[in-house]
Amino acid sequence: MSMSHLYGTDGDDGVEMESFEVSEWDLQNEFNPHRQRHRQTKEEATYGVWAERDSDEERPSFGGKRSRDYSAPVSFVSAGLRKAAAEELSEEDSDDDEKPVKQEEIPKEFVPKKLKTGGNFKPSQKGFVGGSKSFVDFGSWERHTKGIGQKLLQKMGYVPGRGLGKNAQGIINPIEAKQRKGKGAVGAYGSERTPQSLQDFPVVDSEEEAEEEFQKELSQWRKDPNGGKKKPKYSYKTVEELKAKGRISKQLAAPQKELSQVKVIDMTGREQKVYYSYSQISHKHNIPDDSPQQPLGKDSKPQGFALPELEHNLQLLIDITEQEIIQSDRQLQYERDMVVNLSHEIQKMAEVLSHEEKAISNLSKVLDMVEECERRMQPGCENPLTLDECAKIFETLQDKYYEEYRMSDRVDLAVAIVYPLMKEYFKNWDPLKDCTYGTEIIAKWKSLLENDQLLSHSGQDLSTDAFHRLMWEIWMPYVRNIVARWQPRNCGSMVDFLDSWVNVVPVWILDNILDQLIFPKLQKEVESWNPLTDTVPIHSWIHPWLPLMQARLEPLYSPIRNKLANALQKWHPSDSSAKLILQPWKDVFTPGSWEAFMVKNIVPKLGMCLNELIINPHQQHMDAFYWVIDWEGMISVSSLVGLLEKHFFPKWLQVLCSWLSNSPNYEEITKWYLGWKSMFSDQVLAHPSIKDKFNEALDIMNRAVSSSVGGYMQPGARENIAYLTHTERRKDFQYEAMQERREAENMAQRGIGAAAGSVPMNFKDLIQTKAEEHNIVFMPVIGKRHEGKQLYTFGRIVIYIDRGVVFVQGEKTWVPTSLQSLIDMAK
Repeated sequence: MSMSHLYGTDGDDGVEMESFEVSEWDLQNEFNPHRQRHRQTKEEATYGVWAERDSDEERPSFGGKRSRDYSAPVSFVSAGLRKAAAEELSEEDSDDDEKPVKQEEIPKEFVPKKLKTGGNFKPSQKGFVGGSKSFVDFGSWERHTKGIGQKLLQKMGYVPGRGLGKNAQGIINPIEAKQRKGKGAVGAYGSERTPQSLQDFPVVDSEEEAEEEFQKELSQWRKDPNGGKKKPKYSYKTVEELKAKGRISKQLAAPQKELSQVKVIDMTGREQKVYYSYSQISHKHNIPDDSPQQPLGKDSKPQGFALPELEHNLQLLIDITEQEIIQSDRQLQYERDMVVNLSHEIQKMAEVLSHEEKAISNLSKVLDMVEECERRMQPGCENPLTLDECAKIFETLQDKYYEEYRMSDRVDLAVAIVYPLMKEYFKNWDPLKDCTYGTEIIAKWKSLLENDQLLSHSGQDLSTDAFHRLMWEIWMPYVRNIVARWQPRNCGSMVDFLDSWVNVVPVWILDNILDQLIFPKLQKEVESWNPLTDTVPIHSWIHPWLPLMQARLEPLYSPIRNKLANALQKWHPSDSSAKLILQPWKDVFTPGSWEAFMVKNIVPKLGMCLNELIINPHQQHMDAFYWVIDWEGMISVSSLVGLLEKHFFPKWLQVLCSWLSNSPNYEEITKWYLGWKSMFSDQVLAHPSIKDKFNEALDIMNRAVSSSVGGYMQPGARENIAYLTHTERRKDFQYEAMQERREAENMAQRGIGAAAGSVPMNFKDLIQTKAEEHNIVFMPVIGKRHEGKQLYTFGRIVIYIDRGVVFVQGEKTWVPTSLQSLIDMAK
């Protein structure tokens, strides 16, 4: 194998010599250290450096491993031709021009072989192909490569002599290197920054300060040039520093305080030492005997004064003194804190003492006032105490001595002083004759004696409130006596009496009067009442109790209805006294119970009366009709409409048909029609059933007019009937439009237009929508059900809904009703 790639050959003798030039293989080896290595063949393993190899396999190229072509013809390595002297001289001149530094003349035989470079770089070329001339040898190392870096930079817009970046903000010159003086680490010989780096990246800190700090740190690691030991540095502590140290150590946690008091035996040295805390180990001083003795050198001097025991004892005395100083400082601080604490305690005790003295003086004054009251209450006293004067004394106690008054036992005080005076005050009192007697004085005593905490109505503890006990034991016996002698039918005086005392008497006492005294008397009187014989109406002595008793009277309503129903069994609608008796109860009974009572006792009588009515256009008796129409406000519109549909309109339409069949006078028929229609109220006429009946009558008249073709016809009859029909239809239309406009205005005012416009999802939603339209409260009754159905309140009516039907609570059973009837009952 030829070694010409490693060793150059002399032209004449052919003697091989080693070449030290940087070859392409060396560059590839440096720039691509992880490349695929050349695998040694069997021939190379056998013959070593003398093994023959193909020229293509001398060194691996940058393209990677290529497969060997065994079919190629045998190629021979050319040893080359020696060039002429003139050519070699020109090449040397071109090489000299390319070198930045002129090299010394070297003997010809020692000149290394020219480096074979790749790419388009030629020895005679001073730049790169396709690139501009570089400045200050920038990128001169690319002469050993193909120059791809310079080409890419120029394609991207790089201009030599300017910085990189969009705005040429990069540095212009490459980073310079500064040679370090020695072999030390980075920064060991001072700052290594070049003038270029200081220009491109200026710093704020002063270089001189950094250099001084560096030299100061460096001196700590250098040996003393004199070779001797440094003089020991002694640290001195003041008393204030020791106190501060003691305060810091005082703040240690409990486990650290325990460790600071542990006895420690140190056996690490030549002698055994005893420490009384772990902290002393960190502060122990080196004793000369602890370190091994160094052999005395020529330049070293023997120690003139070495007493380790004395140094140890002195150090021990210093430590003890430090501890005593710290302990004394702690004791002094403790005493100062104690003085401050005691001063605060003295101040607090002084405030408590002044408060107690003030309380004692106030209590003594209160005691004097109470003793004065007791003295004036003794029999035979010249100036006896009155109830008004006693109230003024209690007002003084409440205003000037409020705390003592609230803390005192007012119940015992009132029992001892006020109760006797109160008995004397109400001794000759008759509540029915003078109902307002004593209300002002009792109201004043209520503000003086009543406890601030409201007592519960269920269980009264009279021992905790003086006013409640006063009213129960002094005022209540007079009320019991007067109620026992009171006649329920003379209710005016008793009602006035309770009305005047309702704001003064405690609530639970008023409830007791109404439930235990008044109601039993009313119940007994209702049982003995007979509506047929008694001349005084029952509502005259029952209704005055409604504002006070309200729902308490409901148990009386059922027997009253039963007695009224028994009295109406033989009643005839011609008797108007029944209406006078029943009318006051319409708003008292619940709407459901009232409607049920009317349907059961009044409506059948009215229906019978309408059956007896005879309709005669020539001679009409209206008494029976007036008797029925007179009950319009008492019974519901739906009930009245039902009566008319069943008992009146069939007969009325039959008479109309028979009249039209006998050549009638249409003017009389028109007057007769309008006369009957004027007998009904607008509310009844607005009902759809009544409208249908009257429209049916108009249709009958129109048919009668139009069917009599060829026969005798009254002049203008057809036009009169048509005009009548048109007028009546227009009135109905106007009335409906007016009603709709009123409803729209009401809905707009209540702001429920959107809710009314929505379509109800079920029957309950429909009822809720109607309740909103008519401003009626519709809500469920919490915890109340009937046969598993939820109960609701519709105004004052209790209802439940079952399969799209509304059931109203009647007197004994639940009665189904229509939605319109429900709205009428609620109104």
